[in-house]
Amino acid sequence: MTDSELLQLSEQVGLALKARGATVTTAESCTGGWIAKTLTDVAGSSAWFERGFVTYSNEAKSQMIGVREVTLEQNGAVSEPVVVEMAIGALRAARADFAVSVSGIAGPDGGSADKPVGTVWFGVASASGQGVTQRECFSGDRESVRRQATAYALKLLWQQFLQNT
Repeated sequence: MTDSELLQLSEQVGLALKARGATVTTAESCTGGWIAKTLTDVAGSSAWFERGFVTYSNEAKSQMIGVREVTLEQNGAVSEPVVVEMAIGALRAARADFAVSVSGIAGPDGGSADKPVGTVWFGVASASGQGVTQRECFSGDRESVRRQATAYALKLLWQQFLQNT
């Protein structure tokens, strides 16, 4: 997905959030703030983007958004339970209506047989208690994995929560 396509998707998300009078927050690991950057590239995003948390380390995940250390120890940072806790923690900390969380292995190192490079977990949660998680495995170099993860996270938020606004 090109930068202009990412901007178009972010504008679409922003319009839907604005129409609902809703806000979004992000909790990002492998994308390093790229989702928040893409959302805030939209003029007027301060009306619907609350804040972003770049929780690259396990310590940051625990300190900033309340991911339990036992969850990280038992499942690893790149896991469904962790992105669930990231999304819920970001919702609480930001007092937003929606949260998008992402944790993955962008590479080139860090992969394993169970979690190869390109593995990314996504979580999207709403303040009303709804949530969805997805696991994807992207191919390509580090930048490609991160770009694909950014686009996927925005699409997941759009398709699961905002499309029918």
